[in-house]
Amino acid sequence: MTSSLIWIAVALAAVGLYLSWTAGRLDRLHARIDAARAALDAQLLRRASIAQEVATSGVLDPAASIVLYQAAHAARQSEEEHREVAESELTQALRAVFAEAPQVEAVREAPGGEEAVGELTAAVRRVPMARRFHNDAVRAARALRLHRKVRWFRLAGHAPFPLAFEMDDEPPVALTGRADH
Repeated sequence: MTSSLIWIAVALAAVGLYLSWTAGRLDRLHARIDAARAALDAQLLRRASIAQEVATSGVLDPAASIVLYQAAHAARQSEEEHREVAESELTQALRAVFAEAPQVEAVREAPGGEEAVGELTAAVRRVPMARRFHNDAVRAARALRLHRKVRWFRLAGHAPFPLAFEMDDEPPVALTGRADH
């Protein structure tokens, strides 16, 4: 009788340790999502800020300046539920304004233009990477949260179900110089 109680206690302790480890893993994944989202937000803000600077620099033609400025402003001011759409519209505006290499060269030749093009190129390259890191973290957390043990024992607590950030992040080819992205 006592040996079976000991085995039951050992089995319960093992199950408890496993559930505790799984809950810790899920918590780490949620922390990774938060960090990746903060990095994504920073990259999106940086891209919008640089786009606004280029739009107000006077280097672009007035129509391109207005399109780029309005899209960047909308991306910076958008509410969370409209953020993906606003960021996609900024991406489309960047592709429209920098559709051809002569436009990029015109910005480059202006005073401070080389630096502006360099910063904008870096920003439009970093956004897809940041989004990919965020979405990979979301995918991992979702996979773990869909396991029965996580649902049955409510190991996720009250944390909201993680959502991927879906947007058009294809950079302008003339700006990045790559057609294989």
